Amino acid sequence: MIADTLACLLLVLGVAFGLSLPLVGRFRLAPAETVVAGAALSLIMAWGIAWAVFTSGCPLGGYWLLPALAAAGLALGWRGAGRLAADPAARDLVAGQLIVTGWCVAWLSFVRNHSGGAWMGDWLEHWERARFFLRDWPRDTPFIDIYEMPARPPLANVLTAAFLRMTQADYAHFQVIMTALCSLAYLPMGLLASRFGGRSAARVAAVILMINPLFLQNATYPWTKLPAVFFILAGFYFFLRVRDDDDVSGRAAVVCALLLGGAILTHYSAGPYVGVLAVAWLAMGWRRRRDPGFLRMTAAAAAAGACVLAPWFAWSVAQYGWHGTFLSNSSVTSLGRWQGSHLVKIALNVRDTLLPPQARGFRGALFRQSSRWGALRDQFFLLYQINLPLAMGSVGCVAIAREAFRAGRAAGRRDRLFWTLTLAGFILLSVAVYGDREHYGIVHICLQSVVLCALAFLASRWRGLGRGWQLALIAGWTVDFCLGVALQFAVEDFAIDRWLLPRRDLMDVSRTYTLVSQENLREKIIAHFAYFADILTTPPALVLALLGAIFCMALLRARRAQASPD
Repeated sequence: MIADTLACLLLVLGVAFGLSLPLVGRFRLAPAETVVAGAALSLIMAWGIAWAVFTSGCPLGGYWLLPALAAAGLALGWRGAGRLAADPAARDLVAGQLIVTGWCVAWLSFVRNHSGGAWMGDWLEHWERARFFLRDWPRDTPFIDIYEMPARPPLANVLTAAFLRMTQADYAHFQVIMTALCSLAYLPMGLLASRFGGRSAARVAAVILMINPLFLQNATYPWTKLPAVFFILAGFYFFLRVRDDDDVSGRAAVVCALLLGGAILTHYSAGPYVGVLAVAWLAMGWRRRRDPGFLRMTAAAAAAGACVLAPWFAWSVAQYGWHGTFLSNSSVTSLGRWQGSHLVKIALNVRDTLLPPQARGFRGALFRQSSRWGALRDQFFLLYQINLPLAMGSVGCVAIAREAFRAGRAAGRRDRLFWTLTLAGFILLSVAVYGDREHYGIVHICLQSVVLCALAFLASRWRGLGRGWQLALIAGWTVDFCLGVALQFAVEDFAIDRWLLPRRDLMDVSRTYTLVSQENLREKIIAHFAYFADILTTPPALVLALLGAIFCMALLRARRAQASPD
């Protein structure tokens, strides 16, 4: 399985970094920007090729075009690759990405059952969607007996299917491929951090991301939210480049539109971000509304985004009609469940996203269980996964608020207004478009991009923090890691039960956890799935040693960066 894992990672990362290499250089971006834009454009191009293979009815062997064209791209773009390799900032991003990907895949080896909070069934739905694009799933059969095909956009599922076709179409390979795609969220986060804090901030961002419970749990849960975050943050970065109003702005506008189109094709939670940035674009360009240059830039960006979206929506309307395409998403279908005022619903969802359920006295029946460590895990899962402040870290949220206040005081009025309205718009609109009442909060659904953006900001401010704040953050991250990462994977691996109760049957152990955890395990057994953790024969002690080595490497890189000028 180790050789298969390396082959999967090489395939995913090779396509991500190689496919667009001959083309991305035409945008004449800075090397670090080229790395991120190239990876995003490669995935969009890969989706377009795989989508053409699937919809045309060609043999699925056509998916092999992806690595073939990526290899050709690396060969044709060798000079551009050489320039990227010679640039320290670009090297930092690529090395950081390899470290983060290896870290995530190593933690995946402890997931024997998906559990935590009320997360149930989504992993199975996306597995079924990948099988759909392997032509193993009937066109009109609902996924997990609930969702129609157009209820979710297809980019990540199509790519996963293509990679499965080239490796092995089982659940273990599905997990590895999805984790690799999810881990790419580091690239734009590192780029954003370096924009405001220099090269060293990208290395610090890798460490902060690696120990963040929200990121690591989502990276090892096979759904499409983190791949969407990758596109959202990358698009947001190039929107900021447009705001710089320099000679790159026109090209950055096109790249921004392409990437935001890719975000919508990955997960519809990208919609609020695109909407807020569209309004910001119009407000930013209002004084230039009669300037032909601004109008041409706007038209070019709109056309680029439309070209990315058109193949999916045209096919979906032709196959499923307008209603199925635009009204089958869960945000729409859940609207009727709330019978009161929608403004009240939005206000309550905002409150519950900002205030933990424990502080509100809310007790959900879903979390009843006899397992003490399972109950403890779920309490902290609710804090780190669905509460906006604590998703940034127990001390990190305080440090971010402090640094945001300091940065706001130092910034000009125009920048302060932009950041305040944009971030508030991201949060409020993301909550507003959620159709149902959610008592636990919706950070994991719509606001992961905000969390990673805040962590990038914290990484950019690390050098300017006093020694006391740095020590407080390290202490907070240690607590967050123990309670949000180590405990989480110990429960998903049934490790505590196997250590303390070695003679108990797995099903007996499972019955001590929540009904959600039991249902996920039941679906695994019914489907005869072997998880990556079930197949990997490497002793856990060796995996933990590998994790320690990876983390030490990330720490040493960050420490060296702190000791040297950018």
